[in-house]
Amino acid sequence: MSPSLRRLLKEASELSSSPSPYFHAHPVSDSNLYDWHFTLAGPPAPSPYAHGIYHGRIVLPPTYPLRPPSFRFLTPSGRFEVNREICLSISGHHEETWQPAWGIRTALLALRSFMDAEAKGQVGGLDAPEEVRRELAGRSRGWVCEVCEGRRSNEEVLREWRKVCEESGVVVAEDEGEGESKGEDEGEGEVTAPEVVSEEDSAAPTQTPALLATEEQQPPPSTTSSNPSSAAAAASSPPPPSSDHANPAPPAPTPTIPLPVPAAAAAQSQSSDSSWLDRAILGVLIALVVMIIRRMARTDDI
Repeated sequence: MSPSLRRLLKEASELSSSPSPYFHAHPVSDSNLYDWHFTLAGPPAPSPYAHGIYHGRIVLPPTYPLRPPSFRFLTPSGRFEVNREICLSISGHHEETWQPAWGIRTALLALRSFMDAEAKGQVGGLDAPEEVRRELAGRSRGWVCEVCEGRRSNEEVLREWRKVCEESGVVVAEDEGEGESKGEDEGEGEVTAPEVVSEEDSAAPTQTPALLATEEQQPPPSTTSSNPSSAAAAASSPPPPSSDHANPAPPAPTPTIPLPVPAAAAAQSQSSDSSWLDRAILGVLIALVVMIIRRMARTDDI
């Protein structure tokens, strides 16, 4: 089994074991785990989508989660075009902002929170009047997907799913579209939905927040104290264990730089060499003179 299929099976299991009352998502068939449908409750009041329940489709690439999925709404909402891929920072339109740590749960939370934002020229976005959005929100509850098994309305799907949430310990509020959970769903507050950008803002760099809460590294306490006794106590106490489990980097080798020879020493060395050479030459000359004198003396004797 490929890593992509293992990841999708894991996400499907997590969505069932830790359900959210705000959405229900599942593969369309067991033979194709790359095609999902979702049923999503609208944002809370006073949003014009507060009482709406919307249905959509998620298409995941074979290399998921290395590459992002694509999203489209099948239910008319006045906010997104029907059956057209939406340009989001979590979709295939902006692969540069996608993070493999994100998943289907994170994407649906982002979609729900982004419905109240303005389209601003976004691909797949609409700017319908508020009264039209409220009217479509009311109609969306009875919308039926022709592909999903059972062909139930959005309202029926979400009602049955919230019963599953209650059986799993999730507390669902009576108000439509609202709910809170115990256990795993409380952790959803720790997962920040990624920033979703429109096509107009896609030219600007997008900063995506971290998904998992990480422990903030605190600076070490200062050992400087105006009180000598407290300073001595701090010096005698053992240092706290480091939170960094990585091995410390070895110290960088200190480069050896040859020291320059002083000019006086160099001059002295050169003068000693030249004086030795002068003596050698003088000795050779004296020897030659002696030989010449001896030869001249022998010639005179003859």
